[in-house]
Amino acid sequence: MDGFCLTTGINTLAVTLAQTMTDDELALAAAFLTQLGDTLATIAVVRAQCEAKKTGPG
Repeated sequence: MDGFCLTTGINTLAVTLAQTMTDDELALAAAFLTQLGDTLATIAVVRAQCEAKKTGPG
């Protein structure tokens, strides 16, 4: 997937959502999505470390 297309799509989605949300809803959605992203990143790192331990040193 092209990185530029991905970021453009995300930006378009954010603007569309922001146009229909109150400031409080927008702040809550931003906090929720930030936590979701951080949690997914943590899971990805843990999975990679577990996989590296299974395969052992290169």
